[in-house]
Amino acid sequence: MAKKTEENTLGFEAALKRLEEIVASMEAGEVDLDTMIALFEEGQRLVKQCNATLNDVEKRIEKIVDDGKGGVAVEPLELAGE
Repeated sequence: MAKKTEENTLGFEAALKRLEEIVASMEAGEVDLDTMIALFEEGQRLVKQCNATLNDVEKRIEKIVDDGKGGVAVEPLELAGE
């Protein structure tokens, strides 16, 4: 249970780094099946956390545009495909 709490306190960059470590271990075949399953589960939690962080940040990003009157206006950022 302490593992989940520890993961939730990781910042985005730390969580992403841990994900990279997990992938490297799994790809290298350095771990047994039980450990691989545990790493997979940890990785899934980290992916969910990173996605939530990215979604929150996306909502806060605004772009500054010229309002045509010599000033600027702030509008929500529109991403391609939305």
